Amino acid sequence: MATITRLQKSRRMSQIVQHGSTIHLAGQIADDCAQAIDGQSQEVFCKIDTLLAQIGLTKSAIVFAEIWLSDLADFAGFNSAWEAWVDPESPPGRATCQVGLARAGARIEILVTASAES
Repeated sequence: MATITRLQKSRRMSQIVQHGSTIHLAGQIADDCAQAIDGQSQEVFCKIDTLLAQIGLTKSAIVFAEIWLSDLADFAGFNSAWEAWVDPESPPGRATCQVGLARAGARIEILVTASAES
């Protein structure tokens, strides 16, 4: 049976959950929600990079990303930021949709599933 490891836990959730070789990151949003989509995207990418680094991984380990935008008008701007950040040799599967986000001013939230196997 695979072990489940939870890191950066609070009463509500864990920022990182590893089950065997599969890693799930909690949804990441920008702290500074006054920024435009490119700034919020960069902040979220930085958070993802930091969380993955804590378990010895990089963005090339991402197998799937769920991208939630509060407004699909930000889709092109997000894609530009994403393409500058994503590992071009290891692009993950991805889905993007428009949703109402819980934090006022948040334009984007990203959930990541990664693999500790190469």
